[in-house]
Amino acid sequence: MSRYDMILFDLDGTLTDPGLGITSSVAHALRRAGITPPPLPELYPFIGPPLVDSFVKYYGMTEEEGRIAVTWFREYFRDRGIFENEVYEGISAMLSRLRAAGKTLVLATSKPEEFAKRILDHFSLAEYFTCVTGASMDETLCRKGDVIALALRRCPPADLSRTVMVGDRLHDIEGAKQNGLPSIGVLYGYGSREELEDAGADEIAATVTELEQQLLA
Repeated sequence: MSRYDMILFDLDGTLTDPGLGITSSVAHALRRAGITPPPLPELYPFIGPPLVDSFVKYYGMTEEEGRIAVTWFREYFRDRGIFENEVYEGISAMLSRLRAAGKTLVLATSKPEEFAKRILDHFSLAEYFTCVTGASMDETLCRKGDVIALALRRCPPADLSRTVMVGDRLHDIEGAKQNGLPSIGVLYGYGSREELEDAGADEIAATVTELEQQLLA
């Protein structure tokens, strides 16, 4: 018997690579704020954390200014940036095999739930997930620990010790700890090994293949 019955997945940087869409949307928001955006790769730190926090942290905005910037971000993201995105190689096949092995798969993302569902549908990934949980559009629910807690309420695991969170940033690892879950950090996304280890990831997977092996072990 493998260790895990239920697997919670992050979306951005874990199942899909949203780099172009998110950074282009941030650049659009910065221009609306009167700020000349840097080259898009310099905006990669925006991938993963709540957007308001990132506008505050990296551009010195107040929380209210950050919320306004998020509305500008969505002007671009809603219909264009959302699909400037691609599924990491091997993800669809891995999800299919996990389901075939009897695993319950749950999405827990800081991306607004409305957008997360559209992305899963667009890339034909929705069929693999029993439950999809994301942030609220008004950003009142956006912390990863809170999103994970809601996912666990919506889809209660039979045994919390046999449930794991998979993600690529420290917020995924910290959110798992807040909810008493073990975690696996992936290196093919946007977080470094140092970031994930410092956050306390229980395991690290360098590739999708390695992740699948750990989830089925």
